[in-house]
Amino acid sequence: MSKTPLQPAAIRAPFARYSHGIELAPGARTVFVSGQLGVRADDTVPESVADQAHLCFDNIAAILAEAGMTLDDVVQLRAFVTDRAFMRDYMAVRDARVGSPPPASTLVVVTGFTRPEMKVEVEVIAARLP
Repeated sequence: MSKTPLQPAAIRAPFARYSHGIELAPGARTVFVSGQLGVRADDTVPESVADQAHLCFDNIAAILAEAGMTLDDVVQLRAFVTDRAFMRDYMAVRDARVGSPPPASTLVVVTGFTRPEMKVEVEVIAARLP
């Protein structure tokens, strides 16, 4: 395995399905994916947070595929939502889409994105042994 979760007993367990840290095996290839918004290729944006989050992960999966990777290779997530009320729907999609061990993860509430209909953005770092 190229990644090992770091969950020290001396600190509080994670609040949700994520790891406090991930250690990569020596020589792992890494891919850094820019923040992806829940927007379709035709520039339309679905209304629901869950649909937007799925599109974020679909876009990320397509980018990772270019490097021969999948969502199972994600070691760190940074996500941004525009309302605390959107956290639960985003987290349900995240938990369904990423592998095990769960990646390190940060979730931040922001005031908005470039277009007002956008509610969630996700960026990741992925790693895999060659």
